[in-house]
Amino acid sequence: MFTGTAASGAAGPGAGERILAAPVLLEADLTADGPGLLDQNRALEKVKCMIAGQQARLAVEFEARQRQEQTEPGTESSPGMAELGQIAHGLGKSSTLSTEAPGKKRPKEHTLGVAEQIALSRGESPHRGGKLLGMAKALVIEMPHTLAALDTGQLNEERAMYFVKETAVLTVEDRTAVDEELAADTGTLDGVGTRGVIAAVKAAATRRDPRSITQRASHAASERGVSLRPAPDCMTYLTALLPAHEGVAAYAALTRQADALRSAGDPRSLGQIKADTLVEWTTGTPGGISGIDVNLVMTDRTLLQGDSEPARLTGYGIVPAAWARQLLQEQGAQQPVQPNSGSTNASGSNTGKNEAVTGRKDAVKDLKVWLRRLYTAPDTGDLVAMDSKRRLFPPPLRRFIQVRDDTCRTPYCDAPIRHHDHIVPWHNDGPTSLSNGAGLCEACNHTKELPGWKAQPRPGPRHTFEITTPTGHTYRSTAPPLPGTRLPGKGLSETGPPGARVTKPTDRSSPAA
Repeated sequence: MFTGTAASGAAGPGAGERILAAPVLLEADLTADGPGLLDQNRALEKVKCMIAGQQARLAVEFEARQRQEQTEPGTESSPGMAELGQIAHGLGKSSTLSTEAPGKKRPKEHTLGVAEQIALSRGESPHRGGKLLGMAKALVIEMPHTLAALDTGQLNEERAMYFVKETAVLTVEDRTAVDEELAADTGTLDGVGTRGVIAAVKAAATRRDPRSITQRASHAASERGVSLRPAPDCMTYLTALLPAHEGVAAYAALTRQADALRSAGDPRSLGQIKADTLVEWTTGTPGGISGIDVNLVMTDRTLLQGDSEPARLTGYGIVPAAWARQLLQEQGAQQPVQPNSGSTNASGSNTGKNEAVTGRKDAVKDLKVWLRRLYTAPDTGDLVAMDSKRRLFPPPLRRFIQVRDDTCRTPYCDAPIRHHDHIVPWHNDGPTSLSNGAGLCEACNHTKELPGWKAQPRPGPRHTFEITTPTGHTYRSTAPPLPGTRLPGKGLSETGPPGARVTKPTDRSSPAA
């Protein structure tokens, strides 16, 4: 479980007292009648929207101060709202492009990781933090009517973000005109859902600048890509974002193949045939298995004694113990488990790895699979301790970091690991070791190298390190629990999914817990 511990700075006395009093003032009255319960629910929804508007203002103010401090070191004065307009004017279209502008690259803003700091403070991923900051700048600087609708609860944060997104390619003047045209007091937002909001903003934007909207569609092809995300019951969603004509053509080809096979007597459903055909056409092999390196992390009890402790499939997440054993059986293992000699960790248990070439007895029986079973130590869930004198992490060490961390180790970031890097940099005498290594996505690895950002390994139940931002806030990241990890003092296994995080605020002036 990734645990991010944030040391949050105190707000001003007045603001701090009001925020601390909010839980009491907003406590729900569960003794009210039915209509009263719904009235409270609606009132709380308006408060949520109002809070989102206040968060937008805070984000813009924080970004403006960071920009000023960077240009005038040592200056602590705060720019007023009038100066924010000058900042926006100086940025030109950069404030627009810092929101979501499909088909156009966002300019690199040389701030001290402002979006990343906002993301950490809100418990969001860095990518989401960038979206929130872009939306905040657009609303506060260019779209006052949309911000007012957010303040009064006529728009929620999601729909306000669509206002920003659908006007991202417009000039500041055109975006302001659309904002005024669709102001809440014109009645255009009354009873309108999310799809209606999107349609209204698209129509208004197209009327203002049809050429830019058309260019946006032509540039959208550069955003094509394929993504993978977990689905329930040990399944995954493989999603492709394609130009419309290519997507239609690909689906038509799969449909024709499925119809042909069904006509020939194939017992599978059309949906099953399409899915199987997609995998076969993509990989070039039936079942899509050909020399794959699969990391399946489990305890010896799960593998050999029928224990119910879940396993973890690297790149996917937690899988049931019975499903993991069935996977091994389906692979038709030809050899008994004979772990290679591994190192002994602090708990005194032997950890190692076994590579077995297996064949399947079904349609993929002639294909080969490399199945690496990684054993975890009792209680601690440690894999192995490794060190290297090299500057770059050698392949075995990278592989173990990949398996241990699973996804980017920055709190709240679930992006795939792209970089295996030192927590304490090599140039600061940081060792190339498992304890000083962390798996990070590319963006987070670049962020930690910005001025004012620091990271240090810290003691913890599992591998832990602490991130300190330029503002002095600290956040802790603990590696997700591997199968067999025990909760301290309870004798219970942690069953939370990889990537789950718990954030615990502490005072900035005191040591992080």
